Amino acid sequence: MSEPTSIQESARQKPALWTKQFVTLTLASFLLFLNLQMLLSTFSMHIKSNLHGGDMQVSLATSVFAVTAIVARLLTSSWIKRWSKDAVLTAGLIIAAASTALAALPESVAPLLVMRAIYGLGFGIGSTVIPTLVSQIIPPQRMGEGIGYFGLSTSLAMSIGPATGMSIMKEYGFTTLAIIGVGAVLCMFPMLLLSGAYKLGGKRKEAAASQQAQRMEQADMAKQASAGAVRSRSIWRFTILFPALLNMLISITYSGILSFIAVYGEELQLAQVGLFFMFNALTILLVRPIAGKIFDRKGPLVVLLPAAAFVIVSMIVLSYTTNMLTLIVSALLYGAGFGSIQPTLQAWMLRSASKEQYGVVNGIFYNATDLGVSIGAIVLGVIVTFSSYSMMYRLSSLFMVIFLLAIAGFAWKQKSKAQDGQSAVQ
Repeated sequence: MSEPTSIQESARQKPALWTKQFVTLTLASFLLFLNLQMLLSTFSMHIKSNLHGGDMQVSLATSVFAVTAIVARLLTSSWIKRWSKDAVLTAGLIIAAASTALAALPESVAPLLVMRAIYGLGFGIGSTVIPTLVSQIIPPQRMGEGIGYFGLSTSLAMSIGPATGMSIMKEYGFTTLAIIGVGAVLCMFPMLLLSGAYKLGGKRKEAAASQQAQRMEQADMAKQASAGAVRSRSIWRFTILFPALLNMLISITYSGILSFIAVYGEELQLAQVGLFFMFNALTILLVRPIAGKIFDRKGPLVVLLPAAAFVIVSMIVLSYTTNMLTLIVSALLYGAGFGSIQPTLQAWMLRSASKEQYGVVNGIFYNATDLGVSIGAIVLGVIVTFSSYSMMYRLSSLFMVIFLLAIAGFAWKQKSKAQDGQSAVQ
């Protein structure tokens, strides 16, 4: 009788993850990133076919948005301190919706880039506040699992959005696509209001959350002190900034897919190139929850090492693609790698921070993503200009080789520290 009782008690003690606010904020994040991905993936076709631009202008459309999103995230923390999270989030979503609608109006590339810059401000705000709210309601002992499930919103949007956007644009044009994008953002408002998720950003709630975070941080510090561990700058360097750097590297590879796979498919005469994103989504759905649970039990390195290898192989297969079969194989491999890496890196960063630092840490994580996308759009765009799409994808795999070497070096350093610690004890 004791064993079933202990199982029931552990189940009752396990803190709830799937609350109404968690589900709503996850869906809201999906809609925001769906708006982004539907339009971002189609700008290459829109700029080349409708506005008669070139590869470098396609790259600028991606990098300009990413730069302003980074700036917005850097400022969001100070705005939240001055106003409530609700007010800042509302302003960001309004900016995102308005600039999406206006993106359909320009008849040349220059004003379109202005719209993309403005959109980056709104998206940067929204993609900082929503993850911060989610991070504050995920139980710390389920952080990897929670971020894994929440991250599905981003990954699914990254996978479904481009294929959906390309399909809508081919059938109905860019203006219709922009209108649908606006609708995705506007749907977020009633969802957040009805669920009560907005109240999470209120001043009273923030004060209570701050007090609770302080109590939890003090308890954590007491545990660490008893174990002889001390927070230092090295923790920030290796558990916050190091994962952010890794996130930037994988985002460079994603930038090449997002910016150029549509025109790459046209060059290869693959009519259904959008299937890449659908099969990518399939593996992301399968691996993301599993990767989160493995992270909670065994740490980040067990997940990151094989996942990086998957992405490298995916880029090489994509660079030699001549038919739909190899395109699908590349998509499945990329989904397995990308879908494991990003939530693991984000959970790794959050697990090393206090709740009061979640906003800053999420900002660093998403800024690393946008910085990687921006760098990738420019660097890979230059490579395409002087070589080919195939060579560009081949060379983009080198960024993941750097990723893999960095992880291997980190693992070796951790192993050396553990061995030194054992030697000191003996």
